[in-house]
Amino acid sequence: MFFPLFVLFVVMPVIEIAVLIQVGSVLGALNTIALLILTAVVGASLVRSQGLRALQNAQLKMSQGVLPGRELASGLMIFIAGIMFITPGFVTDLFALLLLLPPVQAILGVWLLKRLQAQGTHTQFRFYSSQRGDAEKPYSPHQKGGNRTLEGEYEEKEDSEKK
Repeated sequence: MFFPLFVLFVVMPVIEIAVLIQVGSVLGALNTIALLILTAVVGASLVRSQGLRALQNAQLKMSQGVLPGRELASGLMIFIAGIMFITPGFVTDLFALLLLLPPVQAILGVWLLKRLQAQGTHTQFRFYSSQRGDAEKPYSPHQKGGNRTLEGEYEEKEDSEKK
C-alpha cells in the first residue's frame, strides 16, 4: 500500500513539474498555462458527456433487472479521469484521456471487477474465520465434527397478562 501512495504523491508531481518545465521552455509560460486550461476544459466536457452516457447505461441495466457492474466500473474510471483532468499537468491529462477510451475502460473494468470479486471472497473468508477464531478454514454451517456451542445470557420475563 505504501508504494502506490509514494508514486501518487511524490513521483507523479516530480514528473509533472519536469514536463511542465520542458513544455514551458518550448512554448513559453503563458502558452503553457493556456494549454493547461484548455486541456482542463476539454477534459471536463469529455468527462461530462461520457459520465452522462455511463449513468444512462447503468439506469437502463437496472431497469432491466441486471446488475450494472461494467457500467459502474466505467463510471468510476470516468470519475478518476475527471479528477486527473482537473489536476494541472500534461502527464495526468494523458492518463485521463486513456481512461476515457472504451478499449481501456473494458480492459480495466474486467480487471477491476475480478479484483473486487476476489477481495469480496477474501473479506468473507476473514469474516467467517474471525467468527470461529481460527484462520485456517472458513466457517461452514455444514461442518462435520460436532455441535457449536453458543454462549449467552438470558432472563425470564413475566407476561403482563399473568399479573
